[in-house]
Amino acid sequence: MTGQLRHMLRDDDINHEEQKQILELGMKFSENRFYHQPFAGPQAVAVLFDKPSTRTRSSFSIGVAELGGYPLVIDKSSSQLGRGEPVADTARVLTRMAYGIVWRTFGQDRVEEMAKYATCPVVNALTDDFHPCQVLADFLTIAQHRGGVDALAGKTIAYVGDAANNMANSYLLAGAVAGMNVRVAGPFGYLPRPDIVADAERIAAENGGSILVTTDPREAVKDADCVFTDTWVSMGEEAEYAIRSKPFWDYQVNAELMALVKPDALFQHCLPAYRGKEVTAEVIDGPQSVVWDEAENRLHAQKALLTWLIGQQRGDESLLA
Repeated sequence: MTGQLRHMLRDDDINHEEQKQILELGMKFSENRFYHQPFAGPQAVAVLFDKPSTRTRSSFSIGVAELGGYPLVIDKSSSQLGRGEPVADTARVLTRMAYGIVWRTFGQDRVEEMAKYATCPVVNALTDDFHPCQVLADFLTIAQHRGGVDALAGKTIAYVGDAANNMANSYLLAGAVAGMNVRVAGPFGYLPRPDIVADAERIAAENGGSILVTTDPREAVKDADCVFTDTWVSMGEEAEYAIRSKPFWDYQVNAELMALVKPDALFQHCLPAYRGKEVTAEVIDGPQSVVWDEAENRLHAQKALLTWLIGQQRGDESLLA
């Protein structure tokens, strides 16, 4: 097998079968945290943060260490990137030292430029447009609770709330790749970009899934297998909460909305959550909630992704199974 440099910058950078491979690896890592150690040496993976983080920082730092590697964690304030060094120059330096680059940043163009100049895999750990690592963890959680990875295709998932954010975009694309029926609901002015919806519709048609974008949260969640939401106010917008949250109150995930889903439906939230706002305590702390499994699965899914990417680059089939 010839090695091929691959990146994970958005959810459709992998196809249906590749997504299944990664999720199956994630299942194995959840059963045995030391299933593979592709970075034994230790070999370093650079983990860059332009935004604060709890789950991303802990899951990638611990994950790289458990993969046998050294997590080189770099904050914006302690790097030349934070002082305006060109992304291309940072990429050229890191790629001569690290075996992978993980970046939590703002514009999608930044991770794309990093990947353009890097000679090692680059992973989007969150941008303003996409959050592919989170959705891999979310789908791994569904697989664990509802019949395995092969059972994902045909499942109906619903996201309600701010549908113009990175989570909605990633659910659309990743759900389409998985062959799911993806429904996204948000108020007018907070719906996904038409180009992302078009990409999701095309991919869903190839994989037997479907896409629905609506302003009606009840239409979105009816008979769904899993319901997702996210905070209504993104990082850096907290001062505008009172104004910004007004359009979203009809999209709160509460007992009334959950009464419309399948009886065994799951609830997930990427966290941090604000009880009494986008979700009630009754739901997030209730029996249908799997948010703590979801949070843990960031570790397993990301280890699987890094293992798969480095296996692709090295042409090492033993890391792909």
